[in-house]
Amino acid sequence: MSDSTIWWLLAGGSVAVEMMTGSFYLLMIAFGMAAGALAAHLGASVTAQLVAAALVGGGAVGALHFWRSRRPRGPESGADPNVNLDVGETVVVEAWRPDGTAQVRYRGATWTAVHAAAGTLPAPGPHRVREVVGSRLVVEKV
Repeated sequence: MSDSTIWWLLAGGSVAVEMMTGSFYLLMIAFGMAAGALAAHLGASVTAQLVAAALVGGGAVGALHFWRSRRPRGPESGADPNVNLDVGETVVVEAWRPDGTAQVRYRGATWTAVHAAAGTLPAPGPHRVREVVGSRLVVEKV
């Protein structure tokens, strides 16, 4: 079995593993292995094949990591209305306690509500659920 065949088998195995796990990082490593296979096919030495695989694979992983870190992230799951159906619902706060919390009735249960805008004096009345943190509703005045 020639060197290029081994590189192609390793690249194909990485792609197969990537398809099972869903990790794009393994796919970037497979690109590096394909570069090593191409270098072997062109008759490069084993050292040159390893360098080509490392440069292309490492560069692709670095580029993917950079791209993912620069991409804007969506809201946390507690504040995402697509994940948490309570976000955007309305509750009525009858009175705020001195510690900045309130007891509200919502979905047939008593919840602890906290005001979303820290440092402002909350007022009783209708509030919209902005986020759910554990068993607390983070609310803002409607």
